[in-house]
Amino acid sequence: MQLHSFSPRTKNKKNPPVGRGGKRGKTSGRGGKGQTARAGHKIRPEVRDLIKKLPKRRGHGKNRARTVRTNRIATSAVNIAALDSKYKAGETVSPASLLARGLVRRAKGRVPVVKILGTGSLSKALVVRGCMLSTSARDALTKAGGTIHV
Repeated sequence: MQLHSFSPRTKNKKNPPVGRGGKRGKTSGRGGKGQTARAGHKIRPEVRDLIKKLPKRRGHGKNRARTVRTNRIATSAVNIAALDSKYKAGETVSPASLLARGLVRRAKGRVPVVKILGTGSLSKALVVRGCMLSTSARDALTKAGGTIHV
């Protein structure tokens, strides 16, 4: 048994260096200079109540992460001109068929909510199922002899 073969029973655990660059650099999580940056600082309760009365940023709520609607599926827009080029007369236009033909993309892994807009012209009678339509698209579809099923 020699000195170099010994190993310590406990790890040599050191406190992490603070305020020397890296992830907790410069002010090391204490903000700017002054009273709040010092060790043992306290804000008197009267001052804290005044700070609380200052208005928050408008339109964000207290916790913006909870106020934003994350599960909302965005509406995909498709123009009538695209339907005219990709579909034959009498075919059914649905969100699934639009997805299969590459006119819309999946939204969060699901078939998207689709709205058909009236840009372009339609020369074929199509059957529309499960899509929202703008008034101009509805007029163009009925004028071409198509039908709408909601």
